[in-house]
Amino acid sequence: MKSDLVIVYHRQPYEEVIEDGHVQYRENSSPNGIVPTMKGFLGQANRGAWVAWKEAEDTANPGFEPVIEISDSFGTYTVSRLPLTKEQVSSFYHVTSKEAFWPILHGFKERYNYDPVDWPTFRAVNWAFAEAAAEQATDEAVIWVHDYNLWLVPGYLRQLKPNATICFFHHTPFPGPDMFNVLPWREEIIGSLMTCDSVGFHIPRYAQNFAAVVRSIKGAKLVSEAETPSTLSATGVALNDRRMPLMLEHMGATTCVHTNPVGVNFDYIQELAQKPEVAERVREIRAELGETKLILSVSRTDYTKGNIEQLEAFERLLTRRSDLRGKVRLMLVSVGANRNMTAYAEVQDAIEGLVGRINGSFGSFDWQPVTLVSKAIPLAQLVAYYRAADMASITPLADGLNLVASEFCAARDLTHPGALILSEFAGCAVLLDGAIPVNPFSHSSMDSALEQALSMGMEEASARMAALRRSARTWDIAAWTHSEMAHFRTLQRERHGTGPHMAPAA
Repeated sequence: MKSDLVIVYHRQPYEEVIEDGHVQYRENSSPNGIVPTMKGFLGQANRGAWVAWKEAEDTANPGFEPVIEISDSFGTYTVSRLPLTKEQVSSFYHVTSKEAFWPILHGFKERYNYDPVDWPTFRAVNWAFAEAAAEQATDEAVIWVHDYNLWLVPGYLRQLKPNATICFFHHTPFPGPDMFNVLPWREEIIGSLMTCDSVGFHIPRYAQNFAAVVRSIKGAKLVSEAETPSTLSATGVALNDRRMPLMLEHMGATTCVHTNPVGVNFDYIQELAQKPEVAERVREIRAELGETKLILSVSRTDYTKGNIEQLEAFERLLTRRSDLRGKVRLMLVSVGANRNMTAYAEVQDAIEGLVGRINGSFGSFDWQPVTLVSKAIPLAQLVAYYRAADMASITPLADGLNLVASEFCAARDLTHPGALILSEFAGCAVLLDGAIPVNPFSHSSMDSALEQALSMGMEEASARMAALRRSARTWDIAAWTHSEMAHFRTLQRERHGTGPHMAPAA
């Protein structure tokens, strides 16, 4: 049976494990995160499907069923597993997407690597995704494609399913033309995206950058725009933009530009923070800390995340403030990336070296200034640290949104409010009101933000955290889901004169 809603994303919508020699498909252990969030849409269609890739030695005989049916708490839906060889995955994802696209998207032109890109393989993989999605979709389905590694899928889908409503959502930053146009495939990429009914972004700045790129490459005209709502335009933040593009037109065809930041499952995290076992872990952490203040930073190991700058700022703090030695600790959760990728291995080595230097220079038998955790922490344990810490310091050099900051706010208790130091270059900085804004490229900004957070009084901390929690709740998963569903309905009414075959938004 064909599906009314098809989600196209590189990851499968479950955890695949082997038990007693048999493959088991488990729901994601936490309902928080982008995969469970997107799965929530499947239950709102008469019939839903998900397209992802799965590694196979031989794509003609992959050794698994390419299409399976899954029934879980989200409903019953189809999963199409596109078989890709290890070499294809390496080429299209680790090389083209991560070595060529990723640095440009995040503004790191000096890390851009064109030479190893195999563009024909990237095209072939995107074509295979498009074919798999088209096979699952009704002629007038909503087909929702996610993220930059599938940039060419919409253009191929428009050939295969001309009457479908095709939407694309970016989960990364989107740069302006001076940066994006470094890519030699820019015209092909933008040509594909402009076949979409809608292209979505987290914040207005990325949407504006996209409009500028399309204008530079295609000569597209901005048909309509709107003033950015106050809840998406924090004052004095580097990524702020006061206007949002709404519609672009080129050669008689229009593409909607959609701005809607994804959020966290605020209620779930708040409930998790109040569970007895989490509360007990919080007490244990606070007892271990005693009078020591804990600074918490959580991210992946990536040159965009500002982990080096974070550690250097903490080192300067201990050098400058000898009175804080033994009285403050930094817990850096930097989850290791693929060490087969040279750029990430170099960052991990630099982090480990810097942590060793700080602990060697300032540590004692009783006190270790930095704790480095390089493996993922289960969400319940992470929430305990969110709640127990005196502050979170989230300082990426560039970040599409950053949900860690919102998770931290959702977990807090206003009796111990704490503080949030937040980079101006994280997308969420435009919507989280109450954070201490910081420019991670400036030593003085990083230093003063730490000093401000450490000396903040209870009254100011409570007021700031109350505002942060209001912001995080305003832009939570429910808000994103409701807005996206309403957007799909509008698009299908405009294309077909009728709404999609989906349940009304709650």
